[in-house]
Amino acid sequence: MPQLPAPEYPAEVRERLAADAKEIISRYPDSRSALLPLLHLVQSEEGHVTRTGMQFCADMLELTTAEVTAVATFYTMYRRKPSGDYQVGVCTNTLCAVMGGDAIFEELKEYLGVGNNETTDDGKVTLEHIECNAACDFAPVVMVNWEFFDNQTPQSAKRLVDDLRAGREVAPTRGAPLCTFKETARMLAGFPDERPGAVEATGGAGPASLIGLRLAKGETSAARVVSPRAESRRDTAQPGSEHLSSHDAPQKTSDSDPEHPAGPVNEEGKG
Repeated sequence: MPQLPAPEYPAEVRERLAADAKEIISRYPDSRSALLPLLHLVQSEEGHVTRTGMQFCADMLELTTAEVTAVATFYTMYRRKPSGDYQVGVCTNTLCAVMGGDAIFEELKEYLGVGNNETTDDGKVTLEHIECNAACDFAPVVMVNWEFFDNQTPQSAKRLVDDLRAGREVAPTRGAPLCTFKETARMLAGFPDERPGAVEATGGAGPASLIGLRLAKGETSAARVVSPRAESRRDTAQPGSEHLSSHDAPQKTSDSDPEHPAGPVNEEGKG
């Protein structure tokens, strides 16, 4: 049985979205390159990417709905069903999991009465487990609409979702102020972040991430390189060859393993 055509946006909504879409498309030399931000644009309208939204993108870019659907279903950042005002993501990658992320995720599922990628009955919170967000020094991390809430516990995470559902003001640990998922989607479409204080906000790295920078600047003592095969390595090293890492000073294969030296290579490339 053939699928019915997607319903259209109301005229005033389509006119407004079309104006935004034309602005987005003008940024690219090839119009089809604008598909990703256009999907964010239609997601900002309804909170998820609907058949109507995909048809709109196809019309604006002169693509088939199959081409648009292939992209919309590939990326997890595009929601295919109604979702909450706040996407609460719990990192369950290795370090966050070890530090308690798995426990947070399991307790939130029970506390909210939802599973992964499911939304609470009031439409406020969608819970999901997420992959690494490069904030391992703040583990375990919870993100709300991609804003950071660091060093969480099951108790603090429960308070967080309680506040979100009650409409109380919630401030991320760092970065820009919190906004709704629809507002986030519009910014991901490439429109200005007009939240007060958002421009001045910065994420910032934690102490664990900054150790390497401090080493590079000489603000702390360097680690001593020890050969995994022979302690005599330091005795045979040339003056000035001390480095923080062997990657800083590439050596010939014969020098890197004193106990198994490589012989000379003949003209045919054979030892």
